[in-house]
Amino acid sequence: MVTPKLRRTFDAIQLGIVLIILGVPIAWTFLSAFKPSIEVAAIPPKLFFTPTLDNFVELFSRNDFLKNTINSFIVATGSTLLGLALGIPAAFAMAWHRWQWPATATLFARMAPGTLFLLPWLLMFRQVGLVGGYTAMILTHAVITMPIVIWVLLPYFECVPRELVESAEMDGARQDQVLRMVVLPVTMGGVVVASILSFVFSWNYFLFALVLSGIETKTAIVASFNFIGEGVTNWGALMAAAVVIALPPLVLTMIIQKRLVGGLAAGAVKG
Repeated sequence: MVTPKLRRTFDAIQLGIVLIILGVPIAWTFLSAFKPSIEVAAIPPKLFFTPTLDNFVELFSRNDFLKNTINSFIVATGSTLLGLALGIPAAFAMAWHRWQWPATATLFARMAPGTLFLLPWLLMFRQVGLVGGYTAMILTHAVITMPIVIWVLLPYFECVPRELVESAEMDGARQDQVLRMVVLPVTMGGVVVASILSFVFSWNYFLFALVLSGIETKTAIVASFNFIGEGVTNWGALMAAAVVIALPPLVLTMIIQKRLVGGLAAGAVKG
């Protein structure tokens, strides 16, 4: 028989293992970003060192990484807004009419590998002259974010009392007015969760940005690979780039952590 004390010990061990697996790479990356470049890949690794900002100075002064980071913000924000604009009405329609097959179709589209869409999109965007600009990346990243928006918001919209919607319609409200003035105010927690997840997925997505971006529109995650050369890797600048790329989603999540956790929990209960 497993005693409560033994169970707590076992749970603590499991938690410790998970924290080590997840925390060590993050801590290693963060510490390496502040090491002198020559010490980053030293064997054996140096645990004690004099912190320096040289890697960040090189990252921003000798490269266009600030512009690349701004490009990431433009693409992630644009695709998130487009995903919300398309996904919110779609999720509301699916929830209101209880359509199952469109929701399933969007799930399958999200599960499909990106390479399945990449070649047709590349040929299509090249024909209309959009390759190398923001538009192609925003449109393709919206394909990633829209299914996330739909599946996050479906449980929220399904739990909105139908009487509330029907009452608004009886008062003469149109469907778009019902959505904006009745449904969205009571499901704003879900919208926040969907927005954060969409932004993070777009921010971290690599494949479409690699193929569809140009020299002036290259995103941060693509630009970070400039520090990896054949036989030579600038580990210090690469680690600094990894820290810069990780900070915006991390800071955004920490700022609205309570609302994010509450929204996810509410969606799980409602689902």
